[in-house]
Amino acid sequence: MPLYEYYCPRCETRFELLRPMSRSDDPAACPNGHDRAQRVLSVFSAVSKGAGGETASIGGGSACNTCTSSSCSTCSLV
Repeated sequence: MPLYEYYCPRCETRFELLRPMSRSDDPAACPNGHDRAQRVLSVFSAVSKGAGGETASIGGGSACNTCTSSSCSTCSLV
């Protein structure tokens, strides 16, 4: 069963739920009991450590490379 991320605008909480794909876009109740939380885009980053301990990004590019927001919570691309 896939893991989906949701956002509750009432209490500004982000949370995850295991749900069947057929219910992925259904509104969800947040952990604080508010209903109507909406699914949001989940983002992640993968890194690898080199022999010298340096980290390097794995995989393709990200929209965050061109984002001008001061934090991810205010980014219009997320």
